[in-house]
Amino acid sequence: MNVQARQRFLDDYLRIRRAEGRGSDDPAYYLALPYQDLSGKFVEQWEMRAKSYRYLEKYILPPGPLDILDLGAGCGWMSYRLKLRGHFPVAVDILGDDRDGLRAARHYPYFPKVEAEFDRLPFPSRSFDLAIYNASIHYSPDYFTTLTEAKRCLRPGGGIIVVDSPIYSRREHGEMMRRERRQQFLAQYGTESDHIGSLEFLDEDALWELSRKLGIEWDWAMIWYGWAWHLRPLKAWWNGARPPSRFGILEGEVL
Repeated sequence: MNVQARQRFLDDYLRIRRAEGRGSDDPAYYLALPYQDLSGKFVEQWEMRAKSYRYLEKYILPPGPLDILDLGAGCGWMSYRLKLRGHFPVAVDILGDDRDGLRAARHYPYFPKVEAEFDRLPFPSRSFDLAIYNASIHYSPDYFTTLTEAKRCLRPGGGIIVVDSPIYSRREHGEMMRRERRQQFLAQYGTESDHIGSLEFLDEDALWELSRKLGIEWDWAMIWYGWAWHLRPLKAWWNGARPPSRFGILEGEVL
């Protein structure tokens, strides 16, 4: 990513997040994540994140201690939770903001924080056991490059986990979502916020192709987010709308 495109993306991203009211001045807000949104502004989103993280803890995370890359860490809440479980996380994000980026992690007990792009991770090869994309891989402009870099950082037997990124059965439905989202951002915030060309979704064909090219065997965990979420496809079909995205956890075994 060139410097100009990166700065334009960060400026737009931060402006949108500020307008949405992300973050807080209260340290208790950060310590409660993901289980409570003490701001009351994004309760449903954090309820989803909490359910995903509980599933990750209970069914997917191997026993520790593990060296873990928390990719797209934001304020660092997942690194904090991983540290409480005895792991050794490193929080990585492109944004260093003090409310919605890595500097907000000052509210947590110490863990390493690194400002970096997904495709240029400043770590030696074979230095981590696990890489977790924390509701973030859809910001990548090129999944092959991004995952190749993650693989480089993993030790033999390491794994890649993708949490809470939108997945579609068919690419065309993801493209429809992307157009809708950019039109919404343009109308609401005066920008499409597409300066780095984020892909914004995954689809089944792309996952199969990444598996073939990179030697990653994916396992898909469906998570129960409640009846309203479960019935979204039926509601979309009834209204003649595009099928909605699916969320959950992709567990990638590096072969």
